[in-house]
Amino acid sequence: MQSTASSQSFKNYLFFWSGQLFSLLGSTIVQFVIIWWITIETEDLTIISVAAFFSFLPQFIFGPLAGVFADRWNRKILIGLSDFFQAITTLSLVLLFFFDIQDVWMIILINSFRGLFQGFHWPAVNAIIPLMIPKEHLSRMNAINYIFTGLVNTMGPVIAGTFLLILPIDQILWVDILTFVFAIIPLLLIKIPPLPKKEHIRKQKSYIGEFKIGLKAIKIVPGLLTLLFVATILNFLGNPYGTLMVYYVEVTHFGTVENTAIVLASIQAGMFVGAIIVVIKKVWKKKILIIFLGIFVGEIGHLILSFAPPQNFIVISIGGFIFAFIVPFVNTMFLTILQTVISPDKQGRVMSNVITIVTLVSPLAMIISGPLAELMGITTLFMLSSFLNIIFIAFVWLFSNIRNTNYNRVYELDELDENSIN
Repeated sequence: MQSTASSQSFKNYLFFWSGQLFSLLGSTIVQFVIIWWITIETEDLTIISVAAFFSFLPQFIFGPLAGVFADRWNRKILIGLSDFFQAITTLSLVLLFFFDIQDVWMIILINSFRGLFQGFHWPAVNAIIPLMIPKEHLSRMNAINYIFTGLVNTMGPVIAGTFLLILPIDQILWVDILTFVFAIIPLLLIKIPPLPKKEHIRKQKSYIGEFKIGLKAIKIVPGLLTLLFVATILNFLGNPYGTLMVYYVEVTHFGTVENTAIVLASIQAGMFVGAIIVVIKKVWKKKILIIFLGIFVGEIGHLILSFAPPQNFIVISIGGFIFAFIVPFVNTMFLTILQTVISPDKQGRVMSNVITIVTLVSPLAMIISGPLAELMGITTLFMLSSFLNIIFIAFVWLFSNIRNTNYNRVYELDELDENSIN
């Protein structure tokens, strides 16, 4: 398999990527504002859980189909349409707040469509990476992406918190629409390389068949199913932190919007610092060891956050920083494995299948996080989740063969056509 990536396509990708960062900033600001509004409006853990559930559910349902579209359709058009319809969804939220139609359930429902369009956007964007970035630059580019993503996500809550002090919500939401313009211009100007002919010419009998090809590609790579199982369990047990963090700061610890913004900014700063370290080191060996060790360190950060004394936002921020610090290490190793062992014409399906498998339990985790926190206390739930995660990864490391798996070669997947699916 000959890669289509070149220095010119790499430059085009960087131009495209810069526009996507602006779009991410707008989305981060809007998401913070919406979750903050729901938290303040209801102060109800169950409703917060339901809001998280519905924001994710469309992405979970349509994710596998989105991956097939990303491999079959024009990826440039698919990315542009996803960005456009997400901006339209935000515009509808602007109108609701402008006309003072502030029904919590309507806001939750409309916000869920943002998750739907993100579900189509994510596999398409990730599928073009191996086509535009030379293989030798993949690890460092993944880490650089975490640096700037972390920077944007650090700025997002701070900017949103500042805006909330001086502007009404309907005006803040316009930021997402404005940043869409910055994202669409580079996309329109760049050229995304087509798939190599021998990879692109294949029978396309059904979407189900194409979906199965993506699943079989995952099965062929040794240890990948084990990694996905680990990620799935960690996602389930770690879900309460993501779902209930705003409530934990503002209600459990009697924080303000400024406290929440600082805590979330500290979490993103940890990701930013971790990504810088990943970039500085050119070659990373023992990727599996890095993933498991990183998960362990991250759960220590979660425990620190959980044990924070009342209104001690410094300890909460430190714990969040430690957890986020390891995220670039873990995710960069995992993404690089996928990008180097899966052929470009199957990246869309594999990426969407991966995210579907990893988040398989997310709807259940989101919907039960609030009731469980009310039953046992949010602090107890946080601590229990971290302890179970640590026990789980130790068990997998000791009693599976994953620690001996090596990903230093490319696994040939050319035989994965629809006729090979049983």
